[in-house]
Amino acid sequence: MNLIALFNKNKERSISGRYVTLVEIEPLLNKLNSNNELKVIGKSVLDKPIYSYQIGTGKTKIFLWSQMHGNESTTTKALFDFLNYLKSDETLANHLLTNFTFLCIPMLNPDGAALYTRSNANDVDLNRDSQVLTQPESKFLRATFDAFKPHFCFNLHDQRTIFGVADTGKPATLSFLAPSFNENRDVNESRIKSIDLIAAINEKLQSYLPNQIGRFDDSFNINCIGDTFQYLGVPTLLFEAGHFQDDYQREETRKFVFMALMSSFSVLYENVIVVNGIGKYLNIPQNKVVFYDFIYKNIKISYDGIEKITNFAAQYKEELIDNEVCFNAYFSQIGNLEHYYGHFEYDAKGASYKDDLDNIPKLNQKANFYLGNNLKFVNGMIKT
Repeated sequence: MNLIALFNKNKERSISGRYVTLVEIEPLLNKLNSNNELKVIGKSVLDKPIYSYQIGTGKTKIFLWSQMHGNESTTTKALFDFLNYLKSDETLANHLLTNFTFLCIPMLNPDGAALYTRSNANDVDLNRDSQVLTQPESKFLRATFDAFKPHFCFNLHDQRTIFGVADTGKPATLSFLAPSFNENRDVNESRIKSIDLIAAINEKLQSYLPNQIGRFDDSFNINCIGDTFQYLGVPTLLFEAGHFQDDYQREETRKFVFMALMSSFSVLYENVIVVNGIGKYLNIPQNKVVFYDFIYKNIKISYDGIEKITNFAAQYKEELIDNEVCFNAYFSQIGNLEHYYGHFEYDAKGASYKDDLDNIPKLNQKANFYLGNNLKFVNGMIKT
């Protein structure tokens, strides 16, 4: 199975980039709705429809949801790519549809998606609302789970660019987690199914994404939806779509999420899951906060007439301006950056720092500055 070719053939090209809203996906859902697969399961705080899409007739029930956090759209794009594949009438697609029943919520948080915020319109993180269920979106997710009674759950998210694969210097482009079901992080029958499946997915993807797959922290929090569903005895997998080199729009990462979904279900269909894969799962390096978007090394700065050589880092803030996500770089760390990496790094070799303010970088200052006599940086990058 050539996963790259399958992705290129089934990629939903009408959606791209980071800002994916209900306006973009509603036409796609209607186009896919050839046999009454589409339902409105509820309304958001701001009265926007929350859709579910169910396809397949198989005994094994798969429940997937995306954009629980409104600004995490990569897995939503990949989910539509996967749905296109299921509609492709290819042999494996037909086998999947006869062996599985897929129930998807492509956008749980349409209000947050429109505002490009993590939280919903009431400023509540839905992934901390799985027990109290104070928000309508949380209630509809739980009601759908209870009614569908899935055999596997896929909790689809994005993670920030700060995460790397342990200390390898590689970004964590994909990360997975088999959530804990208790404080002790024990392994029971439900969790081992998640662990074994993630171990198998990792083995399939390493040839496409070597050394850029991480394992997410498994600290238990019953208020998180994945931990709750695992606690309730349903094997749950957390997908975290992260950074790939120079891919701030997450189009390459989207491809790898599609590959991970395809690998998941082909492994389940072919029944080639790694048995007792806990060792292989634990050998997936853990995520670690080791990255900045920009690191600048060996910069000469004058403090009250005293010159010193230092380093500083900048990080993008994703800001929604006129319905477009803008990546604006701000200084985020000054001083010792040992053991950190930059997605973009520049060694100034002692060149002097200047800016249009007071020639001293400050935290949360926009990353516009000069090095030496003629090298200009605008929004973190060298101005050519």
